[in-house]
Amino acid sequence: MALQNAYLKGIMDDVVKRNPAELEFHQAVEEVLESLEPVIEKHPEYVEAGIVERIVEPERQILFRVPWVDDSGKVQVNRGFRMEFNSAIGPYKGGLRFHPSVYAGIIKFLGFEQIFKNSLTGLPIGGGKGGSDFDPKGKSDGEVMRFCQSFMTELARHIGPDTDVPAGDIGVGGREIGFMYGQYKRIKNEFTGVLTGKGLTYGGSLVRTEATGYGLCYFTEEMLNAKGKSFKGSTVVISGSGNVAIYATQKVNDLGGKVVALSDSAGYIYDPAGVNLDTVKQIKEVERKRIKEYIKYHPNAEYHEGCAGIWNVKCDVALPSATQNELDENAAKTLVANGCIAVAEGANMPSTPGAIEVFLKEGVLFGPAKAANAGGVATSALEMSQNSMRYSWTFEEVDSKLKQIMVDIYHNASAAAKDYGYEGNLVVGANIAGFKKVAEAMKAQGVI
Repeated sequence: MALQNAYLKGIMDDVVKRNPAELEFHQAVEEVLESLEPVIEKHPEYVEAGIVERIVEPERQILFRVPWVDDSGKVQVNRGFRMEFNSAIGPYKGGLRFHPSVYAGIIKFLGFEQIFKNSLTGLPIGGGKGGSDFDPKGKSDGEVMRFCQSFMTELARHIGPDTDVPAGDIGVGGREIGFMYGQYKRIKNEFTGVLTGKGLTYGGSLVRTEATGYGLCYFTEEMLNAKGKSFKGSTVVISGSGNVAIYATQKVNDLGGKVVALSDSAGYIYDPAGVNLDTVKQIKEVERKRIKEYIKYHPNAEYHEGCAGIWNVKCDVALPSATQNELDENAAKTLVANGCIAVAEGANMPSTPGAIEVFLKEGVLFGPAKAANAGGVATSALEMSQNSMRYSWTFEEVDSKLKQIMVDIYHNASAAAKDYGYEGNLVVGANIAGFKKVAEAMKAQGVI
C-alpha cells in the first residue's frame, strides 16, 4: 500500500520534514495514514477540523538531562524523554523504555502507536511514551536506583494520576518501577496511582506481569477461532525471552499449543520437545543471563547465534515479541513457505511493512501490535481503577476483564475493516477503530 490521498500525502510530507531522520516514527505514521484514506473520504468533517494534522503532532515533548553517579563515583549523564502525545480520551498512558537505542524518534513512534492501542481497549486513557538511553544491563541495584531517582526527580513535575501515568517497557520492570515510585512519593508527599506495574504490596494489580503475553494469546486465539482454528495442537515460535515472551509461552501451553523457540538479542534456542518455561524463568528472571544458558539445562535443545534465524523454525503460529522491525519480508516469506497460518505481534511494530504485505497477500491471519499487544496497557488501566478505588481485584477477576477486552478488540477491529471495505485486514481495522474514537473526542473538544 502507498498513500493515494493528496491531503494525507501532504500531512506525511510535513511529518517527515518536521521530524527528520526519525524513521520509526515516519513508518508508524505512514501505516496509520494509509489505513485512514477511506475514513477521510467518508468524513470530510475530520479534514475541516484538522484532526489528522493534530493527531500526528505530540501535545507535549519533554527532553531532559539525567545525571547520576556510578559505583566507582564517576558522574554519568543520560537523556530522558516523555512524549505526551494525545489526551483526548484520558490521561496520557504508556511505558518507559530504558535501552541504549532510545532517542526521540523511537519514543515518538511508540507514543503515536499508543494513542490507537489505548483507544482500542475501550478504557479512558490517552497516548504517551517515555524512556532513556540508559542501559540497566550490567548495572548494580545501587546504580539502577540512583539513575531511577534522578530520572524521576525531573519527570515528577510532568506526571500525575489524572495527567500522565507511565508504566514499564523494555528495560523497566518491577525493580525500576519501585525505585521511581519511591522517589515520586518522596518528592510529592502523596501516595497515588501515578505509575502502573507496581509491586503487589504497594498498589500493583494481579495479572499485570502476565498481561501483555496473556492478552496476545487471547487475541490470537479469538483470531484463530474466527477461522475455525485454535492453538490446540499447534507449534508456536515466539521471539524474545522477556516478560511478553515468557507469559505468552505460559498461555500458549494453557491453550494446548507447544512453543519450540525463544530468542534474545544474541541468538535463539530451538527445543523440539517444547521450551521448558521454568528453565527460561530461572535464566531470565532470576539469573538475568542470556538465553543460550538454556542448553546447559537441556542438552537436546539447540542454540543458534543470530536472533533473526528464529523465523526459519517451522511453526503454525508466530508471535514476534522482541523489538521493532525484527521480522522482515524475507523472514515473512520463509514463515509462509513453512506453513505458518497466523502471526500476531507481541512487540511494538516488530514486522516491517514488506513483511505485513506478504502476510496479507498470502492470507496469513495477522494481528497488528496496537491490537494484539494491548493487554499490558489494558491491565495498567485496570490497575489505575483499583488505585482510584483503594481496592484490589482477584487474579481471576482481572484475568477475566483482560480476556474480554482482548476479544472485544479483535471483533471491533474486524468489524471496522469490514465496514470500510477491507474485510479480514486487521491492520486497517485496528487503525480505523482506534482513530475514530479519538477523532470524535478531539472534534467535540474544539481546536486545542
